[in-house]
Amino acid sequence: MPQSAFSSADLLPALNRIADSLERLAPPKADATILDTPDIDAFLWQGTVGTLLPVTKVQSVPLSYLCGIQKQCETVLDNTKHFAAGRQANNVMLWGARGMGKSSLVKSCVLDVNRTQREKGLSPLALIEIPRDELSTLPQLLALLRQSDRRVILFCDDLSFESQDADYKSLKSVLDGGIAGRPDNVVVYATSNRKHLMPRDMIENEASSSINPGEAIEEKVSLSDRFGLWIGLYSASQDDYLTIVKTYAHAIALPIDDKTLEEKALRWSLTRGSRSGRVASQFITALSAELDATKEPSA
Repeated sequence: MPQSAFSSADLLPALNRIADSLERLAPPKADATILDTPDIDAFLWQGTVGTLLPVTKVQSVPLSYLCGIQKQCETVLDNTKHFAAGRQANNVMLWGARGMGKSSLVKSCVLDVNRTQREKGLSPLALIEIPRDELSTLPQLLALLRQSDRRVILFCDDLSFESQDADYKSLKSVLDGGIAGRPDNVVVYATSNRKHLMPRDMIENEASSSINPGEAIEEKVSLSDRFGLWIGLYSASQDDYLTIVKTYAHAIALPIDDKTLEEKALRWSLTRGSRSGRVASQFITALSAELDATKEPSA
């Protein structure tokens, strides 16, 4: 009988080296103490590896730039202040026209509140963005957040669900119900272009094929009902659009008179087929580059 090429004494070191290599390749274990970093406002949840990635600089605009949605700003800001102060606060759903500042409103409110918190020597909020395709890992994230005392806003941006998509049930359980419940230090803020998060044909198809159509519809729209604050943002009027444009232009001191600015801004909006804060921002970017180019000496 042939003798084995390796003895157990030779095999053990090799196995240890393999185990050490695999351990180095494995993602770091989730650690709630990362939330104790007081100068970090935001984190990105990486559900596939179960870690929180710090965001050192949050892309945002001052609240004063969000023209035409002042009432919505006040509502979200008040709710965020209550939550930061340790009082009861609602989950928030911002829905409506694209480009009207839904995501910017969430980020700007959190940063504004955190500035006040730090000035008072109090703990800032943590904004944790969870990607739409990571919703199935919500229980894992909540288990991590229960280990921290820091108050957290879970942020789901551009949230919507399609046919055969069951991830909305994970979110429903977090918002209201579930055997473990939602931690006291967590609320959910979400944005969507859809009023009920589900496409209309999905709701109607469910109803037409159901024995009890009313129950099918209730099941599909009940997710949005679980947000205590359900806030709509509508398309900008021409006046609001021009106000946003002038706010951005004056903030960076563009060398252009208001009449010419308005004429150019309206022509730009016609080419885009819409008027919104996003369109205004894109126009200012293009105009700024155009004006800078005119300053360059010709060859």
